Amino acid sequence: MKFVLLKSRGGDYMVVVANIAYLRTDENGQTKVGMVGGDSLLVAGTIEETAATVLAG
Repeated sequence: MKFVLLKSRGGDYMVVVANIAYLRTDENGQTKVGMVGGDSLLVAGTIEETAATVLAG
């Protein structure tokens, strides 16, 4: 499994890359990360920054 660290204003997440279903722009420069079979996560950073983190992870 490949994990990626996603920063959040309320705490950080270690996410399995294969479980990410979608990225969606949210308010205040944040991004929603949709998870397969679960709730979405609200993370800090734009959709482009989040996508770059996931791809580099």
